[in-house]
Amino acid sequence: MQEICKLDELPDGEGRGFDIELDALLLIRRGEQVFAYRNNCPHRGIRLEWQPDQFLDYEKQYIQCATHGALFTIDEGECIAGPCPGEKLDQLRCRVEGGKVLVDI
Repeated sequence: MQEICKLDELPDGEGRGFDIELDALLLIRRGEQVFAYRNNCPHRGIRLEWQPDQFLDYEKQYIQCATHGALFTIDEGECIAGPCPGEKLDQLRCRVEGGKVLVDI
């Protein structure tokens, strides 16, 4: 597992993107838990955000693809609305240890 950032560098209830070597990642923090995904929409194979670190819908309840508005659950990355229902974001194993966010890339 690779350290991506410190937990306190992720605002609670927000998302943040990271480019690690050839991988584009998306981390979403919910309290002490962090969810990690590849930053790649299953519908078009493109990045999810149109502005840096803008991954969530207006109410901050879902991950939203800026290109076509697909909504994905934060905890499982499953598309619940948009052109790819039932498809999922590529979720990565992630844990918080000693204030560090570690992801299995």
